[in-house]
Amino acid sequence: MSGAFVNPLARGMPGVVRKARQIKDWTRNALSLTDEGVVSVNELSCHLPGCPPKETAILVMQQGETRQVSIHKAMSEVTKDDVEYAFAASEAGSK
Repeated sequence: MSGAFVNPLARGMPGVVRKARQIKDWTRNALSLTDEGVVSVNELSCHLPGCPPKETAILVMQQGETRQVSIHKAMSEVTKDDVEYAFAASEAGSK
């Protein structure tokens, strides 16, 4: 036995923590969030017909309000423009 601990819950994709932080930073900037705002980023898989295989869900909680957007891309493929567009479209759709 090698003695090295393998975390069964660790994500296999290299750089996922760095990418999640980057998406959180883009979200904070796009929404001008205060330090009290909470941003959660998750990559979800879908196995239903017609559903994209991966999507990135961004949840924002601040001052008793919650907003969520989904970007139909794997987290590793999400760009700053994707984040800004998703929240702008969400805002336009809520009016």
